[in-house]
Amino acid sequence: MMRTLFAGLALIASMSMASAETIRMAVTTSFHNSGLSDILVPAIKEDLGLDVELLVVGTGQALRLGEAGDVDAILVHSRSAEEEFVAQGYGLHRREIMYNDFVFIGSKDDPADIAEAQSVTDVLTRIAISESVFVSRGDDSGTHKRERALWEEAGIDPAGDWHRELGTGMGGTLNTAAGMNAYLVSDRASWLNFGNKGDLALLYSGDHRLFNQYAYLPVNPALHPHVKAELAASLEEWLVGDHAKSLINDYEINGETLFTFNAQN
Repeated sequence: MMRTLFAGLALIASMSMASAETIRMAVTTSFHNSGLSDILVPAIKEDLGLDVELLVVGTGQALRLGEAGDVDAILVHSRSAEEEFVAQGYGLHRREIMYNDFVFIGSKDDPADIAEAQSVTDVLTRIAISESVFVSRGDDSGTHKRERALWEEAGIDPAGDWHRELGTGMGGTLNTAAGMNAYLVSDRASWLNFGNKGDLALLYSGDHRLFNQYAYLPVNPALHPHVKAELAASLEEWLVGDHAKSLINDYEINGETLFTFNAQN
């Protein structure tokens, strides 16, 4: 009798596991490093019965995974690249979910005096003129794309030994900056959740050009029939709903809000 009971329970458990739905979503390293994914993913499982498998990469790689049909959806932060992704037919649409901002981090000594700067262009000009060490992710991520655009808008070619492209994620770049007391651009969430700050400090923020929007893009099933379009749509509706809104807006580190929900229903 007991063996029969255990066998029945095991069968029920295996059937439940077999019926569990799974979706693959490529997300940025900055989103993952923020810790917000640790809040959202379990809530999605509880509300939808949906397991979300995250592929944590830079925005450029996330878009390439979407183009290849290797994921069902992506959550990234580079508007121009996202719009091109949709225009080329790889994504069904682009849905804004939340935002934060980019910030300039550097040594508390601030050798280029960027804390006194009046604009992003002023920040970058001070760094370039002083040839203070600046580390870049250099990985085609959303942060790297925005950083390159800021240098271009400032009319500065960041060439020279003082400018180091690392090819690393946000956490690795912050660690390198901490070891070198270098300047860098980070998203605010990754900075707040970074534990090895050393002598680094947030030195400049607030310019409108540092706005950092995150958007959800479901992969087009017309190009890749195997993608789970219905599950991607269900996840999207959850991400723009009230539960996601409260979790995103209430997520804080040391009393500071990391993201602001701005999805439109």
